[in-house]
Amino acid sequence: MTRHSAVPFLVACLGVAAFTAMDAIMKGLAIAIGVYNAMLWRMLAGSVMGGLVFFAMRSPWPTRPALRLHLLRSATVTVMAATFFWGLVRVPLAEGIAITFVAPLIALYLARLLLEEDIGRAAIFASLLGLAGVATIVGGKLRFDQTADALLGMASLLVSAVLYAWNLILQRRQAQLATPIEIAFFQNLFVLLLLAIAAPFLAVLPSPGHLPEIVSSAGLALVALGLLAWSYARAEAQVLLTVEYTAF
Repeated sequence: MTRHSAVPFLVACLGVAAFTAMDAIMKGLAIAIGVYNAMLWRMLAGSVMGGLVFFAMRSPWPTRPALRLHLLRSATVTVMAATFFWGLVRVPLAEGIAITFVAPLIALYLARLLLEEDIGRAAIFASLLGLAGVATIVGGKLRFDQTADALLGMASLLVSAVLYAWNLILQRRQAQLATPIEIAFFQNLFVLLLLAIAAPFLAVLPSPGHLPEIVSSAGLALVALGLLAWSYARAEAQVLLTVEYTAF
């Protein structure tokens, strides 16, 4: 890692930490009110909070290519998050996060194919080392007598991991076209609009007791998106992908 990429790397670590804290809150919220409603109300809160900052800063409207990329990433994130939280409520948090750690390895090679980044040996070694470390830590905790529900949860998490790898590539492209607050606001807004399609059939108004979880998870997601967007605009994906392992 060069001195030039050290600061983006550290900022990305903070972003991943914020996302991980959000995952913990969202797991409890998804168990309490269901995956769909946890995502819907979090995205609504995030859209309001992000929109207030976006318009207060008098940010310019996104270009057409940026808007297309926001929509593509939002669609990816919608399915990715749904499969992630659906799986997460069926397996322990640490195991769930560990399963998704195949994503940085997949993304590393996607960065070579789609971003045409030169993937160095150090990046490959760091990814394999990080994955091996997590496997060692989690190995003693994984059970082989899983229920059918837990196995379905693991399968859902693997699907989410593949989508997350693609999301990381889109994140790099997005960060080169848009500001962090633009990315954070429009991702929340577009995911909200996609989720709203099913709102007449699935939406349930949450109780006031769940508002702190909804607002705090939305705030953490906005912070995480902003920090990661800032980092990915300043360093190649191959440098930042190993940051994902710090989530554990």
